[in-house]
Amino acid sequence: MLDYEEVPPRSGLLFSVRENAASTGPTAKTVADLAASSSMRDCLQWFVRERQWISDRHLQLCRIPAPTFFEQRRAEWMANEFRSLGCDAKLDRAGNVLATVDATSDGPYLAVTAHLDTVLAPRRDEEIVCGPDGKMSGPGVADNGAGLSALLAIAAAVKACPELEERLGNILFVANVGEEGEGNLSGMRYLCRQSPQAPKIHSFLVLDGPNVDHITTRALASRRFEIIYTGPGGHSWSDYGIANPVHALARAITIFSEQQSSFNHGSPRSSYNFGVMEGGTSINSIPTEARAKIDLRSESAAKLEDMVHLLAGCVERSLDVENERSVGRTAATRVAAKIREIGSRPGGELPDDSALLKTLRAVDSHLGIRAQVDCASTDANIPLSLGLPAMSIGAGGFGGGAHTPAEWFHPEGRHVGLQRIVLTLALAAAGGRALTTAATP
Repeated sequence: MLDYEEVPPRSGLLFSVRENAASTGPTAKTVADLAASSSMRDCLQWFVRERQWISDRHLQLCRIPAPTFFEQRRAEWMANEFRSLGCDAKLDRAGNVLATVDATSDGPYLAVTAHLDTVLAPRRDEEIVCGPDGKMSGPGVADNGAGLSALLAIAAAVKACPELEERLGNILFVANVGEEGEGNLSGMRYLCRQSPQAPKIHSFLVLDGPNVDHITTRALASRRFEIIYTGPGGHSWSDYGIANPVHALARAITIFSEQQSSFNHGSPRSSYNFGVMEGGTSINSIPTEARAKIDLRSESAAKLEDMVHLLAGCVERSLDVENERSVGRTAATRVAAKIREIGSRPGGELPDDSALLKTLRAVDSHLGIRAQVDCASTDANIPLSLGLPAMSIGAGGFGGGAHTPAEWFHPEGRHVGLQRIVLTLALAAAGGRALTTAATP
């Protein structure tokens, strides 16, 4: 069991932790006592008092374009904001921003993270709009403007409460690169595997989006592929009859969609998406190349592998059909294809009896939050795949339309989400050693 008891102010922890045989996590009284303590009460009230400050930072950061692989400007802005709050902040070799409220802290750390990159990026400041009621619209305002602004808000609130600052020096704030799309979780991979900080981090709390109605404890595995067809190309009239890469690609997509949909019902859940298609130069030219990118996901590793084999078979079948139809059926009139893997996200799972999850559940009970555990693909995939305690939650407020031009965020109730995070961090940071043993590889 993890027993939490108050310790002298200069101990560096809000609570001391004692190991016991049967872990039950913090009790409702533990959370209530923590929330009622003078230092924590001041911190929790800060989020209500400084709502406008938080929204201003949220709007500013979302107006800095940060598409995947081009996060540097936003990363530098985040690092400067952390420094302006009095934090120690730096960029690592991957481009991640690392910050602590205590410059002398050397771990062990509980990392609270949010990804910097967005699927769509604003071209002008005017594309990120904030209405009179505080509702924001535009690319990335929810995913992940909500998470990034939460990092700054929590750091600012802790720095505003000196006693809490001393006790939460072992929190590592991370604004990481490469979460979306073909970023392939590159920032989190580096942080967990290659960074000098990697052995010092005992657990992860990932902030992704605003909504607090879910807790991602199961990492959804995925694999991404690019399919490339090539052919001789030619004039649409005089060279008519030679194999066409676009036709072959379209056929492969049709075959895959028909066959995959036939056994894609029920559990375990799986999905696929042809998200990008390219090819051709003009309407009256037979293309020399056509390509598509596909995202495959499944709650089952075996089913995911079946989907990969199905994809390969469909590409082969489309080649056979297109080349059978080509004039002359010689090498000069045929198409060829190759499949290239461009991303792979590992799966993993946080045990139901994890101390980290029990801590969040106790905080939710105190705050009246009802959240369901779910399975999704987030930065938490990497630590979970390595057997490290990790989960992904929303940062507060409401949002929708992620990955579309119509994305939106509303700050109503944001302060509750931020209070939830701080209370969880305060309790979980004290139990680092116990949390590490709570997860199973």
